Amino acid sequence: MTQVGIESIGLYVPRYYVDLEDLARARGEDPRKYVAGLGQERMGVPPPDEDVVTMGANAAGEALRGVDRSRIDTLMFATESGVDQSKAAAIYVHHLLDLPAHCKSFEIKQACCGSTAALQMATAFVAQRPDRKVLIIASDVARYGLVTAGEPTQGAGAMALVVSAQPRIVALDPEWGSYTEDVMDFWRPNYLDEALVDGKYSIKVYLKALTESWKQYAAESGRTFADQDRYCYHLPFTRMAEKAHRHLAKINGVDHPPAEQIEASLRYNRQIGNSYTASLYIGLASLLETSETDLTGQRVGLFSYGSGCMAAFFSGLVLPGYAQGVQRGRAEDMLHNRQRLTIDEYEAFYLHELPEDGSRYVTETHRTGRYRLAGLDAHKRLYESCAPNRQADAPVHAVAAT
Repeated sequence: MTQVGIESIGLYVPRYYVDLEDLARARGEDPRKYVAGLGQERMGVPPPDEDVVTMGANAAGEALRGVDRSRIDTLMFATESGVDQSKAAAIYVHHLLDLPAHCKSFEIKQACCGSTAALQMATAFVAQRPDRKVLIIASDVARYGLVTAGEPTQGAGAMALVVSAQPRIVALDPEWGSYTEDVMDFWRPNYLDEALVDGKYSIKVYLKALTESWKQYAAESGRTFADQDRYCYHLPFTRMAEKAHRHLAKINGVDHPPAEQIEASLRYNRQIGNSYTASLYIGLASLLETSETDLTGQRVGLFSYGSGCMAAFFSGLVLPGYAQGVQRGRAEDMLHNRQRLTIDEYEAFYLHELPEDGSRYVTETHRTGRYRLAGLDAHKRLYESCAPNRQADAPVHAVAAT
């Protein structure tokens, strides 16, 4: 049987953040409510010239380092922050990354679980065509509104995975457990920019979906709770993973699961916040890149939850030499070199709106990665490729994707 898994990964987060203690004080809250209660320390904030396309392209550029792009057969872009009702965000990225014309490119949506649906499809495709590779991008901006209960759980980020029959990081197990139920715990109608959420209900559905998808996974694989050395969970906020892990342990008869089973997977999320489709895989990157122990040969259990809802539980084995395939050091540098926003600056970014009348508009240049949203013209989004490590006021070279 063909071994299929993750050959490379790439992470990208905005170059700006809000400190959650600053936000708590501005909202008249005890900082411990956010930092201790939610487990969040910082929240990634994209500037007006950054969106899911630019973040996804930056993450994918990292994942494609050393990868033969001519063998990328398919690009799947998972997001719930889409920029167009018809044209896939994947098409813009295809252009920005100069991927081959034969590379199929499309968008996938099912809340935060869309990236995992993409991964499941990618593994099946590669198993049939071991000579091909699939690029998966998960990129999102979590928005709940200013001065709302969900505001401190916002965030933004992107992950990219190259799936192939030559995995260097994680070999995926073939068994999957899934769960689907029509619920209204979280949704965003087309006419709203912010999501609507029933927080307490969503937590209940999350845990139910975890229970049911685990049952199917355990039945298909024959594995027990102890057969997974580490665990990664979807992270709407960091404390949710801790609650989920205790729940999964309890239904398996384990009263006190070791904290080290999940601790390393939570480090990045504390600094980034919720990134929807990218969340689970940012947790996986955090585990692989920050764990103090060698993970070679360890099995990682992964739980993906998408409100509405669809969930999946699956697993994979960490491969020898995985440390050479991850971004150890690069991701931490990116997190440490971000710019701290005042609350006024954060709110200005948040309230910025693009024109909807088709007029030409040029976005102000801020700190971004290699790509930025240059503006709009006749309702067309225009993207630019930028020199690496440029300053906010440095000139850029336009490469418009329309």
